[in-house]
Amino acid sequence: MGEPRYSRRTLLAAIGVVIATAMGVATYVSSSSGAVEQQQIATADKVRTASAAKPVIRFERVYSTARHREVTLAFYLPAGANPRGLPMSILLHGLNGDAKHAAVGNLPDVLAAAVAKGSVPAFGFVAVDGGNNYWHENVAGDDPMAMLLDEVPAWLKERGYGEPFAVTGVSMGGFGALLYARRRAERGDPVAAAAAISPGLITTWPEMAKRRAFKNEGEWASLDPLRHIRSTGPTALGVWIGDRDRFIEGTRRFIREVRPEVSAVKGGGHDDGLYRKVTPDVVQFLAKYAKRAV
Repeated sequence: MGEPRYSRRTLLAAIGVVIATAMGVATYVSSSSGAVEQQQIATADKVRTASAAKPVIRFERVYSTARHREVTLAFYLPAGANPRGLPMSILLHGLNGDAKHAAVGNLPDVLAAAVAKGSVPAFGFVAVDGGNNYWHENVAGDDPMAMLLDEVPAWLKERGYGEPFAVTGVSMGGFGALLYARRRAERGDPVAAAAAISPGLITTWPEMAKRRAFKNEGEWASLDPLRHIRSTGPTALGVWIGDRDRFIEGTRRFIREVRPEVSAVKGGGHDDGLYRKVTPDVVQFLAKYAKRAV
């Protein structure tokens, strides 16, 4: 049997399809088979979408005067976003965490996919090492809250990003996010939105004392969001937690008394499984305020 023959036009079309598919570009070509043409276009679209939805993650080391040490500055950004003036949400890690692991669940991927799809405006997250002191100056000379309020905006500006329009926190970082919102309100410069995921809202001093994050019960009481439920001013609040989370009691109380703009108790515990359930809602909540920050 002889080898099959192909016309010059057919060969050129096939080469064009291969190049277009490799580059992720949908290119229409002449073909005797409409089905093959549509399949190639669909493949190219999938390549392009997958590439566009991949987040950009960067780490830097900077010196924090407020903490008297070098810290990691982490950026979680949607691919292709123009960093110039990009609205940013501060992202606070939990106990024993750090900036490199602050983006729990699949938060960067969810953000990147939503921006690529066009369902939310582009914004990013910036995280920084805060230690284990519930985002306040528990140890003299180590003040992570001052770092958030005074240094992080300067670091963002130096790199061309917009000022923090929101704060997002997980566990201890959820406590810290509410405290940050309070401090911004006290300065007369309230943050637009605060998202607390599984916030570490503990209801008894003996339990909180185990964390060694406060000098005494009085200091904890002066900072505890449950004792200062109106302190965040006009900031829009979002709260998410699992029904089997160890912080469910305090968080249910916070939701009941504060009535956040968005709140949800979902099936799950204090873990990545729960975080993956709620990150799409967190991104949508923040996006509303990111749009206003542009």
